[in-house]
Amino acid sequence: MDQIETMQAFMQVARLTSFTAAANLLGVPKASVSLAVQQLENQLGTRLLHRTTRKVQLTQDGQAFYERGMDLLADLEELQGMFRTDPGHLRGRLRVDMPLAVAREVVLPCLPDFLQSYPELHIELSSTDRRVDLVREGFDCVLRVGALSDSSLIARPLGAYRMINCASRGYVERHGKPETLDDLPQHQLVLYLPVLGARPAGFEYADPAAPARALFRSMPGVVSVNNSDAYLQACRAGLGIIQVPEAGMQALLASGEMLEVLPEHRAVPMPVSLLYANRRHLPRRVQVFMGWIAELMKPRLI
Repeated sequence: MDQIETMQAFMQVARLTSFTAAANLLGVPKASVSLAVQQLENQLGTRLLHRTTRKVQLTQDGQAFYERGMDLLADLEELQGMFRTDPGHLRGRLRVDMPLAVAREVVLPCLPDFLQSYPELHIELSSTDRRVDLVREGFDCVLRVGALSDSSLIARPLGAYRMINCASRGYVERHGKPETLDDLPQHQLVLYLPVLGARPAGFEYADPAAPARALFRSMPGVVSVNNSDAYLQACRAGLGIIQVPEAGMQALLASGEMLEVLPEHRAVPMPVSLLYANRRHLPRRVQVFMGWIAELMKPRLI
């Protein structure tokens, strides 16, 4: 490995806290990564990593080198690309994460056209309802739906999903439609819990006096799920009411399979954001991809 490749190997080990994971990501033998980090430590005259049989941790010097190295590699990539005038000259690997519904309904159908414009890119697309660790797991950017927790990541707001309350036609035929919030205790809610066993919040609706503030009504439910696909399918099976982005329900509403309930008591719009690591310069391929995602999402957001 040359000096840059050696640095890249160390950065991946530091980010993933694993020689094996770094080797798999880089597509090289684990021994090559281990040797590269050892040579880097010898050149610098300091230990960068604490190694045990169970984990890898940065030393104090390793943390300082990692932070400076991130900026250096980002600057180098930007410098290499600044004189390229061919808009299609983007190459390398992009690792991104987004909710399953966004990947399936929005991104994957349009991805062939994007890759036709940038044939030297390789997209690693993770789609899960789990909130991935962007830095630790080596993602270039993630699309996040919902409120953001405080972090060192940079957020690019894209807009918000307008929410809707839905029930299947079969559910309404058996149980009727709730007409007011006071009717909710006589109905079922499909419970969405990222962590099964957690306490459900209940039926969410916007405070009429402060529409950005969410209020909740307790509701019974006979099924709890932890991913968006199961959430929708439970509703289609007639197991209860769900609260989902309106953009993803239009076809089912138009067909009559799903019906809107309590339209005057919708949940607070759900923010949609792109997140990326706090770096002075983003690689151009990441900038281009995020711009493309933002345009794809625009018609679905408010």
